Amino acid sequence: MERIVKKLAITYKQKNSKMCLVCGVENRLGLQARFYGIETDELVAIFTAREEHQSYPGRMHGGIAATMLDETIGRAIMTPDKQFWGVTVDFAMKLRKAVPLGKELKVVARVESENRRGFTGTGEIILPDGSVAVEGSGKYLKLPIDKIADFDHEAEEEWFLIEEKDPENIWIR
Repeated sequence: MERIVKKLAITYKQKNSKMCLVCGVENRLGLQARFYGIETDELVAIFTAREEHQSYPGRMHGGIAATMLDETIGRAIMTPDKQFWGVTVDFAMKLRKAVPLGKELKVVARVESENRRGFTGTGEIILPDGSVAVEGSGKYLKLPIDKIADFDHEAEEEWFLIEEKDPENIWIR
């Protein structure tokens, strides 16, 4: 069965940090993911797993899959209008297919429900052919960054937008 390809407009880009395992641009062993809000009110992470992230040869470790899903779902609450982070209370995932190394992958996440103190969210790791490799869901507390991290979050040296040519749209199958 042929999957329908959707072209979705990027509405904003999230900041990266210096040393985070997921988004740290100076973490040589990290995933160096980029995060984009899209027109469907979902968040998309784009990353490529490398040999450092493997379990079986040629396959991404399941713990890295969990990390990418948890981070992306936890960030889904953070929009230009809401400067909260999701702090994980509970997280679960289902592995559907092996995740290859060396291929650009997408994680698509969304907030399913929200109240004053927290939210629930879901997400998927999408393979280049558009199929779902891993599904995740979780429950999160909403907290401002200054309550969960020990750094000056206003300082550009730790938390910043990467200046690069970003796509205007993201294609998702």
